[in-house]
Amino acid sequence: MKMPFHGRFLSIVIICAILGGAIVVQMVRINYTIYAQQLIAKSEDYQGIEKVIYPSRGNIYDRSGHILATNQVGFELGIDLKFVTDPESIAFSVASIIDDMDYVNVYELANTEKRDVENRYFVLSSYVSKEKIDELARLKENYAERRQEEKSSKPSLSGLVWYPMQQRTYPEGTLAANILGFYNYFSRETAQGVYGIEEAYNRLLTGKPQSVFMPNDPYLVEALPDIQPGASLVLTIDRDIQSMIEKTLADAIEWSDAEGGTIIVADPKTGEILGMASTPYFNPNEYWKYEETFPGITPYNRAIGTTYEPGSVFKVITMAAALDSGVAEPSTTYNDATGVYWVANSWPIYNWDGGAWGEQDMTGCMQHSLNVCLAHIAIDLLHEDLFYQYVQAFGFGKSTGIDLASEANYPLRLPTSNQWVEIDLATNSFGQGIAVTPIQMVTAISAVANDGLMMTPHVVRSVIDRGQQYDVTPQVINSPISAEAAQTLTQMLTVALEEEASDALVEGYSIAGKTGTGEIPTEFGYTSELTNTSFVGWGPSDDPQFLVYVWLEKPTISKWGSVVAAPVFRDVVEQLVVLMRIPPDNIRLGTANE
Repeated sequence: MKMPFHGRFLSIVIICAILGGAIVVQMVRINYTIYAQQLIAKSEDYQGIEKVIYPSRGNIYDRSGHILATNQVGFELGIDLKFVTDPESIAFSVASIIDDMDYVNVYELANTEKRDVENRYFVLSSYVSKEKIDELARLKENYAERRQEEKSSKPSLSGLVWYPMQQRTYPEGTLAANILGFYNYFSRETAQGVYGIEEAYNRLLTGKPQSVFMPNDPYLVEALPDIQPGASLVLTIDRDIQSMIEKTLADAIEWSDAEGGTIIVADPKTGEILGMASTPYFNPNEYWKYEETFPGITPYNRAIGTTYEPGSVFKVITMAAALDSGVAEPSTTYNDATGVYWVANSWPIYNWDGGAWGEQDMTGCMQHSLNVCLAHIAIDLLHEDLFYQYVQAFGFGKSTGIDLASEANYPLRLPTSNQWVEIDLATNSFGQGIAVTPIQMVTAISAVANDGLMMTPHVVRSVIDRGQQYDVTPQVINSPISAEAAQTLTQMLTVALEEEASDALVEGYSIAGKTGTGEIPTEFGYTSELTNTSFVGWGPSDDPQFLVYVWLEKPTISKWGSVVAAPVFRDVVEQLVVLMRIPPDNIRLGTANE
């Protein structure tokens, strides 16, 4: 007997309901298994990836627009396992063309049989040159043509891929490297500027990276956002002046057999650094060799990172204080009858040659660089409070604020310190027992060349950001002495050089300047025969347009600044006046026919 129709229909409905319910239960169960959760997570990855887009790092130019630091295209070389068919050919080709690649290592990465399928892409090398990539591209194309002809799947470089990436480069090599610093671009995610301009202005140069979503579905791909490049910098440095002083310094070190040295050229009216050469020289294009050039704690830039006792160039500061405070005038005399000055009847101070020079006015004291005269000025005329007020007003004991990374500073030992004794006042007056950096000396003495105004030293002239140029305004740090005192001292030092017939003189140009010979302390006192030799000078004397500081450390040809540093100063200025187009005094002042 047949089941009634409605019974059969009801049975079918029940069976379908049971099957449908089972399917729903199974679907719910599957979605909550650990495998389902893993699959969901993977599906999110397959939709696309978040990628950080790094803007182009800003360029660095000299004051005339010559590029000192910029970017070039390098390539990231990688393996995409989804397309690899011939790991042997990939390993052989890469190892043959890329110097630091090993066949075995590349083969291990390219061998899909031994790789987890989830790891689909591997980086082989970063910042591969365009020339190397072109070789691989030609080889890949040749292999493809060969496969077509031979109807074979090998050889093949399928799966070997490369992508462009920015690489920092310094077109001038070692030129101004101590100023520029370098950019350690190999570690892209943590790359940053190191030393110099690259570090001091790292945030401006870097710009702002942006995170964007890159879908795998080509139909969902949108145009990348407009990523603004980092700001570019125009330096105060003149490439030709920088090149000249670097060569002059190298020649001077070879000639004098000095251990190292620095030459700085500055505009005393603005604080602009026109050139700053410092040894050792370094190529930032190979920044990974840094420790070979700067072992241990060697400063990257001696001009701002090395403190030393400057010697007699510091007498300019002591004499400036005496003239400005009114305790001495150019005509004030000192009778150097014995060649020795006794401090508190306990410590003798001698002249550089151990001799006595008789009665001298203040110009004579500077011309003959008499330690006893400057000690007399500091102790008997200025006294400790006034002397150190001026020393601090000239910026010693604190950083200059120059816009370069890693500036050093050695604190002053003041009378308020329990380590200070009266002999310090005497020795400080002629640049011993006090530690300075070359940039501190340049900044302080520039005030004498600039009518008493001390300017902040700087190496960035302007910032270019988003199509706009922002010029750096020169800043006055302090006015430690009056314009009258500055002009008087400049004239005194001009006369002193001329009457001495100094090796620093440049024919046709009036120059003010001072030599320096600083003894180097050891653990046993001033027992070394080696010295720091230096010369500071500015000109033309009536309208100073440059200030040059020369420091040569531990020369062996002679220990005197007048013998070693003064001729180097002359060599620099003879070339500098040509590069700066400064005519001789008689033409500049219109007295050529008089």
